[in-house]
Amino acid sequence: MSPRHAADPAPEDRAAVVTGLGLTTALGGDVPATWRALLDGVCGVERVDFAEPEGPAQVYLAAPAAVDPRAALPSAKAAHCDRAAQFALVAAREAVRDAGFPDMSALAAEGSRVAAIVGVGLGGLTSILEQNRRLQDQGPGRVSPRTIPVMLPNHPAAEVGLMVGAKGGVHAPVSACASGAEALAQALGMIRDGRADVVVAGGAEAALHPLALAGFARLRALSRRHDDPKGASRPFDADRDGFVMGEGAGMLVVESARHAAARGARVHGRLTGAGITNDSHHVAQPAPGGTGCAAAVDAALRDAGLLPEQIRHVNAHATSTPLGDLGEAQALHSVFAGKTDAIAVSATKGAFGHTLGAAGAIEAVLTVLALRDRTAPPACSLERVDPEIRLNVVGRDPVALPAGPLAAVTTSMGFGGHNVALAFADAS
Repeated sequence: MSPRHAADPAPEDRAAVVTGLGLTTALGGDVPATWRALLDGVCGVERVDFAEPEGPAQVYLAAPAAVDPRAALPSAKAAHCDRAAQFALVAAREAVRDAGFPDMSALAAEGSRVAAIVGVGLGGLTSILEQNRRLQDQGPGRVSPRTIPVMLPNHPAAEVGLMVGAKGGVHAPVSACASGAEALAQALGMIRDGRADVVVAGGAEAALHPLALAGFARLRALSRRHDDPKGASRPFDADRDGFVMGEGAGMLVVESARHAAARGARVHGRLTGAGITNDSHHVAQPAPGGTGCAAAVDAALRDAGLLPEQIRHVNAHATSTPLGDLGEAQALHSVFAGKTDAIAVSATKGAFGHTLGAAGAIEAVLTVLALRDRTAPPACSLERVDPEIRLNVVGRDPVALPAGPLAAVTTSMGFGGHNVALAFADAS
């Protein structure tokens, strides 16, 4: 990218802060459990028993959620929701409580000034396939009357919107594995435009089904390291051979700084910029040289009023695919030319799998936590960084981030050429 000057920061009345965080992943059912396990180098990948390997499409590694979302929800609500929506509700509830709203009615009282945005990739895939099985085996009379609501991509967003009383808008971006990050970019836009004071935003996914696994395997996107589940997903590693699918959700409460200050809310960090681009190159492969990703990162920095040398941490998309990781590394070198040695790059999907539409939101939560605790999380399965990557990749131990003001970027990419980059700053 060409040298440039930082843009002017957004005025204070357009500033967006993060006041609530929620997670449910293969590492834990909430933020503290997931963050602690990640820093401890725990890996949530395991062999699964619902997909027997056949021929070249061997698909029996996954990172299932550590806590069944049905156990954390009222039974009636869980029964009426697809698993992706269950994850979204669990993470959103944690985020709302973490933001200092004691119950949902306290947030719902904000009425038309509250919005919900939840991105998905595959959405209600498992529910669709289950209802189709019922149709084929038992006839149309056994198909659930909830089939249509739960199969729609907006189902998780609608359920979260109902839970928090979001009358200011409910939205559901669907941009493959960039969906969760795009939800946060939209949240930032709503706060800046004055369309909402509080946005509950993130992503959710529950696609651990033989069909999805077989499909990704046929694309040769999945790791085939079946004899070593804990070392299967190795982002940026010289021996990486594909990703491992995971499931879960990440949700954030994004709030206008003015609104948060007025109610005395604790601030975890600031969402300062977003960049969205498209490769317009190939439906499943990144643009050569990572040009689309680079443009998104550059746009996020401009939007945030940040210079490349102000970034000290990157939470990378880094799925562990040969082409994807290399393209992303090339993108980061393009934007941060000559400055990458000063940036601690975390590649966390080795621990909890690639959660598709939830990935960008989960990693946004981790980015905020890294800034808050001044700690870049480790890569649990990294053995030897690919010499072509040439980044300061965090290894198997956490890395302390420097003193002073901190800013970070997290990147997301998805099939269809989607690229989203988000810029965050610490709460100072």
